[in-house]
Amino acid sequence: MKNEKLTGDEYDALELIRRGARTDRVNACVGRNAKRLSGLKLVQYAKNGSLALTEKGQEVLFLRRCVEALRALERDAASALDEDVLQFLSRKSHIAVREGGGYELTERGRESLADISAQEPKR
Repeated sequence: MKNEKLTGDEYDALELIRRGARTDRVNACVGRNAKRLSGLKLVQYAKNGSLALTEKGQEVLFLRRCVEALRALERDAASALDEDVLQFLSRKSHIAVREGGGYELTERGRESLADISAQEPKR
């Protein structure tokens, strides 16, 4: 992923596509962002016109969940994490088990989070 910055609305659209449509009508958020997400190869159209996440789209959502988990642990060490995110961050040495329970950021995790925060546009 070169320089593919996504907006919050585009991330929301990806999440809505991941969850699947409850009806055959497209959500307004998905409709606004489908063309760009398709161009970035994050979603693809099926023959029946429905949208589905590509492998790249699933990876983008997973990485976003990892970053959100790092931020949650930075605020509160007792934050609940999804099992797959927990395993990934532990394997990459971004988090470690705390003695009192929960998890804490390692030095590597803090450096990664600082780097990610520096790359994000200021609001």
